[in-house]
Amino acid sequence: MSKTSALIVLTGAAALLAGCGSSGLLGRERPDEFAVQRQAPLVVPPDFSLVPPAPGAPRPSDTSASQQAQDALFGPAQPRSAVETAVDNRAGVAAPSIRSTVGDPATNTVAKGAVTRDIIAAPQGDGREAQASAGN
Repeated sequence: MSKTSALIVLTGAAALLAGCGSSGLLGRERPDEFAVQRQAPLVVPPDFSLVPPAPGAPRPSDTSASQQAQDALFGPAQPRSAVETAVDNRAGVAAPSIRSTVGDPATNTVAKGAVTRDIIAAPQGDGREAQASAGN
């Protein structure tokens, strides 16, 4: 019995080991998946409406990666409504460095008092604790 079981185990191990080989009945040629790449078109049709760019002019297709990502996510900038345009015109244009100026320690501010400090320092919530009373 031991010779028979040893022969069966040996035959099974030989069959499993033969499956690891790349030649013979189980071996076949496979394409190399890393060698596949896109090929450029062989012929580019001429576009006669194109004109050569002016020397030193930026390329029209060159945009930053962040701008391309923003355009892909949100689309091009939408035109402003008449109301937005009127509000912007009445408010005036802020200086481009307004955030730096406001955060500057040398910027003069007006103290609004303890009530304003309490409002700013209040914990964030959904307003359940807030109460309003009308004057009687």
